[in-house]
Amino acid sequence: MSMKAMDLLWGREARRSRGPRPVLTVAQIAEAAVEIADAEGLPAVTMQRVAARFEFTAMSLYRYVPGRAELVALMIDSALGVAPEVGTADGWRPALREWAGCLRDVFRRHPWIAQVTVQARPIGPNELSWLERAVAVLAGGGLSGGERVDAVLVITGHVRNQVQAEAGIAADDGIHLATALAETLRERAADFPALTEAADDGAFGPDDNDGFGFGLECILDGLADRM
Repeated sequence: MSMKAMDLLWGREARRSRGPRPVLTVAQIAEAAVEIADAEGLPAVTMQRVAARFEFTAMSLYRYVPGRAELVALMIDSALGVAPEVGTADGWRPALREWAGCLRDVFRRHPWIAQVTVQARPIGPNELSWLERAVAVLAGGGLSGGERVDAVLVITGHVRNQVQAEAGIAADDGIHLATALAETLRERAADFPALTEAADDGAFGPDDNDGFGFGLECILDGLADRM
């Protein structure tokens, strides 16, 4: 899958010398799949469902995208879009804070991205533009090239984890489970004294919702020390 997906992501697919003239682009197909995933979740995205958007058969769609794995790779890059510029006049820290906030906004609009960007996979130009922006912000700060990339990946993982947590808390089940956990801890305070104390101080409660900001500042503090 990897090489074919890379060819599609980077526009290197071979031009067809025979057969009907293509009437669709892979960008149009990816956009249609993103719309389905945003509305109904990633499991709803099938080659048949996407093909039906264009009044195609699934077999016809395979002329453009060879399988669902390649389609998901295209969807990720399409949904992420090109990374926005971030202001660097005030230094690297506010710039990375702004970058992380922008990435969180994208993940919130397309929560399914958090599910499919954990494993190693082919990366397209849009996704790479996000990495480029953030790594550039850290240039000249004393970190090695590998450390700059790793730092951005740590922040990306934090954004992903927080969006997934928000999605769970936003659901009724998430709220119920958090409340039930706090109540259970108080019943078993002798077994879990540290967690019970944390719960009494607001953990697992409705106001315990600044995990994104707190975690991000911890990461930025660590980078500052490293520099």
